[in-house]
Amino acid sequence: MTKDIIENDPYKSAGVDIDAGDDLIKKIKQDVALTHNKNVLGNIGGFAGMYKLNEEFKNPVLVSCTDGVGTKVALAQEYGDLKGIGQDLVAMCVNDLIVCGAKPLFFLDYYASSKLVINEATEVIKSISNACIDSGCALLGGETAEMPGHYIGNNFDLAGFSVGCVDEEKILNPNNVNKNNILIGIESSGPHSNGYSLIRKILSESNNSKEEKKVIAEKLLAPTILYPKLIMNLLNTYKINSISHITGGGLTENLPRSIPDDLSINIVLSSWEMPEIFKWIAEEGKISLENMYRIFNCGIGMVIFVEESDAQEISDSITSLNFKNFIIGKVTEKTQENSVIFS
Repeated sequence: MTKDIIENDPYKSAGVDIDAGDDLIKKIKQDVALTHNKNVLGNIGGFAGMYKLNEEFKNPVLVSCTDGVGTKVALAQEYGDLKGIGQDLVAMCVNDLIVCGAKPLFFLDYYASSKLVINEATEVIKSISNACIDSGCALLGGETAEMPGHYIGNNFDLAGFSVGCVDEEKILNPNNVNKNNILIGIESSGPHSNGYSLIRKILSESNNSKEEKKVIAEKLLAPTILYPKLIMNLLNTYKINSISHITGGGLTENLPRSIPDDLSINIVLSSWEMPEIFKWIAEEGKISLENMYRIFNCGIGMVIFVEESDAQEISDSITSLNFKNFIIGKVTEKTQENSVIFS
């Protein structure tokens, strides 16, 4: 390429820097390669990623999902703390996969900005790579898009896409849940990646000092917990009837998705203490408890449904794997319209 073309790049004059994209690939190549295993065919930079299914699955069913991290990105940019946002992206996808009993295989990311800031993008993608390693999946590819005029200032957005696999006979189905099944709630690290439009509004309107807001923001930016290795361990050891990932919609909206229509759930609120960050959100935002459980996870990021006779042993096993957990309720016959009853 001639010097004249480089210096008079018409695409760059429109706000898109091809060279910056090339520089980013060079910076992230090693981190991405660390996520790869023997099933990944080809290298970063191709037109598509390839992944070979091995003999681990006898009757394989592919499971896919896509998600983002919402306006948590805006909070992370505002407070200059991007180190966990890539983990949030991976977690929101792979934590959905495992609800079906699927093992995460690979992940792809989409990074869109008004102007590519290489250091920011590198930090985010490094976080994505580390989260893929922690989840046991490969970062198979991605897309980085500069869209000047569409995004404002240095704003950027993220989306992720993940694929997992499960043997057909091992798919977790809500119909496996029976009356008297026990719910074990596994800890969250905070709001994870849900409710941040409301959280940002509450934080901006609060009377806390600038320094206090910075401390609160640090807690709010705690990265979403990655549950795949824990859940896969449990699935390989115990009978798990169903799983619920507590995302947007909180306990109220997500738990009914994991049980048959003719059953309901009784949640004992005293079985765990709502973490301080949620108490702050409720108090500062003047949000009722009913709405808190409908919007946020309130300290419970994942719920598993198990037989009553197995509950304590499974709970102890989760504790031994360094996850706090609580026996939070029981499945009952449905006697009223609400599928989740808080007591």
